[in-house]
Amino acid sequence: MRGSTIAGIGHYVPERVLTNAELERLIDTTDEWIVTRTGIRERRVAADDQASSDLGLEAAREAMADAGVRAEDLDLIIVGTATPDMLFPATACVLQDRLGAKRAGAFDLSAACSSWVYGVAVAHGYVSSGLAETVLVVGAETLSKITNWKDRSTCVLFGDSAGAVVVRPSEPGQGFLSFYLGADGGGAALISQPAGGSRLPASYETVERAQHTLHMNGREVYKFAVRIIPRAIEEAVSRAGLTLADVDLFIPHQANIRIIDAAAKRLGQPREKFFVNVERYGNTSSASVPVALYEAVRAGLIHRGDLAVLVAFGGGLTWGSTALRWTK
Repeated sequence: MRGSTIAGIGHYVPERVLTNAELERLIDTTDEWIVTRTGIRERRVAADDQASSDLGLEAAREAMADAGVRAEDLDLIIVGTATPDMLFPATACVLQDRLGAKRAGAFDLSAACSSWVYGVAVAHGYVSSGLAETVLVVGAETLSKITNWKDRSTCVLFGDSAGAVVVRPSEPGQGFLSFYLGADGGGAALISQPAGGSRLPASYETVERAQHTLHMNGREVYKFAVRIIPRAIEEAVSRAGLTLADVDLFIPHQANIRIIDAAAKRLGQPREKFFVNVERYGNTSSASVPVALYEAVRAGLIHRGDLAVLVAFGGGLTWGSTALRWTK
């Protein structure tokens, strides 16, 4: 089987910046409390008329331009998101139409914050097997739309953004070298949006109970994350036939600085090898890893031939990691 690689990358963040100082005026919290416990200083918030597809469209266009591909070149569009425009049709179908990609198949992938990593694993399968030549993978989120702004334990954490890549064929040993995907449905209740599906359809009661907003058991999620991130990184590196010493840069899900610090310590790796932008964006779910990758590339922290390990965890519970030999 042939390999697959990232041929183009793009991102989009909304203009509106919500700082910790502004949150201090909305809820009972302080900038010091937020920064100490999360590392977050500000986050981006989508405009009232912006949906996830709007953010994803801008990221997709930049990724396609970077790859030098046109809409008619796309064989498949995958959108990873926990905040689709609507339950159906898929946000990927909305993007397909707006891009004019009439040849492309399109579907959404739901694995919460792990969705984009899951998505590039699927894209790799399509490309490496010959089922597709060019796949667009987008992670797009407007978590502000499902945030309970009265819940200080969650509203300080999340933000909106989108990241996208174009996946195309590569020589074996280049591009994506390995994947590790996992799930533990026993922890499904730890991060969820309880209402709005077939279990709890929309009703007066579900709205009154704020069950259409994001609910999270922060303590248990933290314990899960500090355990699973090192394991997922080690597994991706091992499956690629490499060692941690071979890795030039780790790009973790940007959920909480304490989680990233704990992962670096457990792995015995220098903290400087872990890219961090959580202070500016907060947790943007499926968009977190591709936006971090985009910024690392644009900052000159990843060069052609470098090895990066990307890792995410999220609701489900889910996790995913990949070892990537950068080819651009």
